[in-house]
Amino acid sequence: MSGLVKSLLGMGNPLLDIMAEVDQATLDKYKIKLADQILADDSHLPLFEDLTAKKDVQYVAGGATQNSIRAAQWLLQVPGATAYFGSVGKDEYAEKLRDAATAGGVHVSYHVDSSTPTGTCATCIMGGERSLVANLAAANNYKVDHVKQPENWALVEAAQVIYSAGFFITVSPESIMLVAKHCADNNKIYCMNLSAPFISQVPPFKKTLMDAMPYMDFLFGNETEARAFAESEGWTTTDVAEIALKVAAFPKQNGSRPRTVVFTQGKDATVVASHGKVQLYPVIPVAKEKLVDTNGAGDAFVGGFLSQLLAGKDLPEGVRAGHFAASVVIQRSGATFPEKPEGFSWL
Repeated sequence: MSGLVKSLLGMGNPLLDIMAEVDQATLDKYKIKLADQILADDSHLPLFEDLTAKKDVQYVAGGATQNSIRAAQWLLQVPGATAYFGSVGKDEYAEKLRDAATAGGVHVSYHVDSSTPTGTCATCIMGGERSLVANLAAANNYKVDHVKQPENWALVEAAQVIYSAGFFITVSPESIMLVAKHCADNNKIYCMNLSAPFISQVPPFKKTLMDAMPYMDFLFGNETEARAFAESEGWTTTDVAEIALKVAAFPKQNGSRPRTVVFTQGKDATVVASHGKVQLYPVIPVAKEKLVDTNGAGDAFVGGFLSQLLAGKDLPEGVRAGHFAASVVIQRSGATFPEKPEGFSWL
């Protein structure tokens, strides 16, 4: 690999995934839809105890943004190439998260909230599908003051690419706008993800999304999130390529580069809209019997794509790396990666 420029910084909600098999009765009990992603309320809190009591329970370092940064670092294999901000508690779960991130080469700078436990995500597995219920806890307490601390602002200034999943919108809009404007003012690349339909459907979250839109150089999402966004805009189209083009054409603060919109569609071709045109990129096929966990595919795809942005590669290379990372992670349990990205060649 050559051409690496500065570093990639992620800002998001660090969560420890608590994963276990459930039945339909459990989903019904907690009013959870299969394959949905929601924020926990008080009615969901006993679910976390139910999962931890199961014999097959697994704990995996998670949080969408952190997963993507770990994926990018795994492909880059360059010490110091990535950094990550988020808020955790002062507990064993926080140490599990820190150990997983640093073992993969990511420089983490967590804000520590000693009065609140580390955030967790109940990952309910049934029939190969996963439903996610996030209890943000300490992750919900991230403040812009942490970004402004000199040692952390130095990481912002060193970053050439900055990324947040849309979930971070629910936590610290002020932090998002601060770094987004910094990127626009300094000709850096700012990236975000739609992440879940509720980000577009809940008015305060949608407002932050639209406030940040002019500063976004790259926007990621999947086909479900794309259609939810279109509906929130009052558009009648459900065509993912058309939606991508319309979003790419929104006004942009930094005119030195057009906005690029990237929508994945599971096993179907990835849609990339840029310069007023759409390209479709077929995914890497993985035999059904090799599929273990499709939940981390989107995060891994973004991480792979971001690794190529940092290295100055073009859009096809970003998609190629994204598809590779996704194809690897879906053959493993949780958002985990082998030691080396065997099978990936830098062009």
